[in-house]
Amino acid sequence: MEARLDNKRISFARIPSTIQVPDLLDIQIESFEEFLQSKVPPSKRENKGLQAVFLANFPILDNKEFYRLDFIEYYIEKPRYSIVECEERGLTYSAPLKAKLRLSTKDQETQEFVNSVEQEVYLGNLPFMTNKGTFVINGAERVVVTQLHRSPGVAFSQTVHPNGTPIYSARIIPFRGSWVEFATDINNILYVYIDRRKKFPAT
Repeated sequence: MEARLDNKRISFARIPSTIQVPDLLDIQIESFEEFLQSKVPPSKRENKGLQAVFLANFPILDNKEFYRLDFIEYYIEKPRYSIVECEERGLTYSAPLKAKLRLSTKDQETQEFVNSVEQEVYLGNLPFMTNKGTFVINGAERVVVTQLHRSPGVAFSQTVHPNGTPIYSARIIPFRGSWVEFATDINNILYVYIDRRKKFPAT
């Protein structure tokens, strides 16, 4: 009779893991929560994220500086529809964003702003992140895609048309607002582009 081989099976599943796998979704979720600060009381919010956006744009004055609009605080309410309802109806999973603003008028004698009126203003719906770190846009689940932000300044470039004519362009990128670009064509005519859409002749 042939000797029967004793085949031993080695199970690596019993070996304990030496490194605990972190929750990779926490990076997205915590970053979004840090941007909104929805769980932080309005009086204790730090100057970052959405709070920094409001503080950077307020107060707003009219041309004659007779009226002033001040920002007090903002609120983020609960989403109206659930994630499942948004996917079934083709909606965007979002939450209403409201802000409390104060409108003041200037006293012509004292040159101080008085007669203040405070009111809660609805600003729109803000896309809300799910517990999986994704967004539901028009019923479709999407993930966050990073975007390259160009530094403010002036950039010059030169290209060559297929007929050999050099084409020059200069792009003005502001810190905030519309992009302005000057460019020539094959007939050496200078044009101005605003936000890469509107085109005006400059010569």
